[in-house]
Amino acid sequence: MNIMDFNVKKLAADAGTFLSRAVQFTEEKLGQAEKTELDAHLENLLSKAECTKLWTEKIMKQTEVLLQPNPNARIEEFVYEKLDRKAPSRMNNPELLGQYMIDAGNEFGPGTAYGNALIKCGETQKRIGTADRELIQTSAINFLTPLRNFIEGDYKTITKERKLLQNKRLDLDAAKTRLKKAKVAEARAAQLNTSQPEENNIMSEQEVRITQSEFDRQAEITRLLLEGISSTHAHHLRCLNDFVEAQMTYYAQCYQYMLDLQKQLGSFPSTFLSNNNQSSSTPVQSVSTPSVLASASASLPSVSNSIVTSGISELKSSSGNRKARVLYDYDAANSSELSLLADEVITVYSIPGMDSDWLMGERGNQKGKVPITYLELLN
Repeated sequence: MNIMDFNVKKLAADAGTFLSRAVQFTEEKLGQAEKTELDAHLENLLSKAECTKLWTEKIMKQTEVLLQPNPNARIEEFVYEKLDRKAPSRMNNPELLGQYMIDAGNEFGPGTAYGNALIKCGETQKRIGTADRELIQTSAINFLTPLRNFIEGDYKTITKERKLLQNKRLDLDAAKTRLKKAKVAEARAAQLNTSQPEENNIMSEQEVRITQSEFDRQAEITRLLLEGISSTHAHHLRCLNDFVEAQMTYYAQCYQYMLDLQKQLGSFPSTFLSNNNQSSSTPVQSVSTPSVLASASASLPSVSNSIVTSGISELKSSSGNRKARVLYDYDAANSSELSLLADEVITVYSIPGMDSDWLMGERGNQKGKVPITYLELLN
């Protein structure tokens, strides 16, 4: 047999398989054929994966809009990214406003009150623009990139394996249909006392066994991939914490820049700072800096994060245990892990050699590894 004959036979076999699947699919839609249903656990995993993909896309796209409101700039960045080229550097909105203010201040004269104030405001706006760039860069690396990698990598693999599972399921159901028809034909032949070759039944039964085995193997592969969604959620949670920390740093910087600017403008004579509709003797009231800074620093996430981190570090360094409240549902990926329900309280402790992102958890007679990011240590 030459290569051409082999390719022709392979194409004919592929065409036959495709036709068989198409017929089975059509008959299922018309209610004329039975369909093998997936087990409930696998269906739940598929639903969870689809939900994760849907919301990850929405969050990713809206985060891009938040970081870069200009749609034309987003399109330009997308094109340069696909071309694997660096986008040209341009001033962002705060930097452009700052440059205009500085140019205007120099035009009016740095020695004048208004010109000097414009220059100081422009310098502050440019500092805010720099902080804005740092926020975009940090968020892109620590938050957007992992989300995009899931959509373009892990979920594409899941989709591919899920499609293979669908094809294996159609092959199995088509084989079952052929076996059923062969048995019906055999029963009719028996009623008519006519001979019916047993080879048809034997071949059909063998085909069902083979397709069943292939379907079971593909279902297991798909299930293992889908169970990784829980680990994806844990990873995205850490990325979300990084994004919140980047935002916190950005807003804290902007707040400090504006406080410094307010102090500088407060050094001008009150005559220049008064509103046109007010008496020139009415000074501008300044914000109470210490109290505002104290309240702002008290609410920064880094403080609470440091407390949680120190608590976990102490727990890992000691041989004792602590109570912890579960923040989110967690499905165990294997027998060494413990499934969790939101708001339940479990006992946690550390054992030597354990990964830094995990603790051992106990609930009654059940115990297993649990991710730290899903827990809140209690006093």
